[in-house]
Amino acid sequence: MRLSLQHLAYTYPSCVDPVLRDASATLPCGWTGLVGDNGCGKSTLAHIACGRLAPDRGTVAPHLFSVYCEQDATAAPDSLHDFVVAYDRDAVALRRDLGVEEDWPWRYETLSSGQQKRLQVACALWQRPDVLVMDEPTNHVDVPTREAVTAALARFKGVGLLISHDRALLDALCSQCLFMAAGQVTARPGGYSQGRGQEQLERETAVRQRDQAKRERKRLAGEAQRRREEASRAAGMRSCRNLDPKDHSGKARVKLAVYTGKDGVAGKLSSRMEGRLARAEETLASVKVEKRYDGDLWMRAEPSARKVLHRQSELALALGERRLLVPPLSIGNTDHIALTGPNGAGKSTLVGEVVRRLDPSVRALAIPQEPTAEQCRGALSRLATLDSRSRGRVLAVAAALNSDPDRLVEGDRTSPGEMRKLMLGLGMLDAPELIIMDEPSNYLDLHSVEALERLLAAFPGALLLVSHDAALLEATTSVCWEISESSPETSILTVGWR
Repeated sequence: MRLSLQHLAYTYPSCVDPVLRDASATLPCGWTGLVGDNGCGKSTLAHIACGRLAPDRGTVAPHLFSVYCEQDATAAPDSLHDFVVAYDRDAVALRRDLGVEEDWPWRYETLSSGQQKRLQVACALWQRPDVLVMDEPTNHVDVPTREAVTAALARFKGVGLLISHDRALLDALCSQCLFMAAGQVTARPGGYSQGRGQEQLERETAVRQRDQAKRERKRLAGEAQRRREEASRAAGMRSCRNLDPKDHSGKARVKLAVYTGKDGVAGKLSSRMEGRLARAEETLASVKVEKRYDGDLWMRAEPSARKVLHRQSELALALGERRLLVPPLSIGNTDHIALTGPNGAGKSTLVGEVVRRLDPSVRALAIPQEPTAEQCRGALSRLATLDSRSRGRVLAVAAALNSDPDRLVEGDRTSPGEMRKLMLGLGMLDAPELIIMDEPSNYLDLHSVEALERLLAAFPGALLLVSHDAALLEATTSVCWEISESSPETSILTVGWR
């Protein structure tokens, strides 16, 4: 069984440019990853594959039973009530494997985001669809939920389409990945890491071809100009106007050249060279290379002169009916720290306590997971009042993190991910000594996550990251603060090295 998508095109009624342009792919049994920049058309392609959206042009065959698992799990699945009364072998196995408790379906609105995601995935798999689309199944979930969801999806035997920025999930599940850009699809074998490596090789080849085409065009342009000049001189020599009326031998040579056709050689050579130059221009125009920003945005940043930016003694934090025991902590001027733990363990509470206790003289930049409306208005207002040089520095951060600076300037269409990029760029103007970010990779596409990863890894000051993205933390941090449960009433924080 396989699903064939052929020559798909689609334009939203409110848009001028199509989001899909002649997109084709074949989806075999097993998982196919679907990756690309935010807004490139991943969800549109997935909705068409599921039959939830009709393309303007193209075909989807054959018609199969499909289920689309939305990124937002706050709304109860349509099949929830059927699943809750089902006790067949599949339903029992899914409850066991995903850790779904008996009372969860009856209090869906009160469940945590991780619990809702487990139940959503269980309902989708229980229907045994031919085609299953999972849209960001591990977004906003902790490590235990991610592991349970990954294991359950690995047992799916139908045609799976996985939209995700979770590199580990894509590598674990996918036998091929579809890379979307400019409304078209390129299929590459393997998980994301293998496909990304192939994409980089293809880009390097395209860069070499472009440079070679530029050199050839320059050479041919010079040669064409020389041939044009020769043809012009030859045309002038065919005229007897400038010869002495008594120069009979000169007139004879001109007439002989015209008679034998030698006078037209230079013109023909010039015409041929113009043709070669035109073909070189076409070759150069056909080589497409994705624009990238490779500058060092931290070039002027330096660690704080003080060796320790923050130090606090042992404390206990109240978490409702639970408590979090925190040992003595310190943050050095170059420490890159990862704060990890399950959802609800108190990570955000601890970060808030660190921010509250920071010495006011420490230049700290704290970027929340969900900026408030007031914070968004403040950021956009500050951007509007900056001088051109400072605004350019801020927008350079947006470009480096794979965002369109024009969208930030417009302001009215700024997404949560773009807003946090803007807040990071604005914070850089204040030369921060410590950056604190809560789930920095949420709402970002994979290219943006990789760009952010490079940016944070190169930051010379102190860094405190709260994240479930293991690849991001591995690349950017060296110290680990890990929260784990020691008893039903108590969690503890341990400090170690990554």
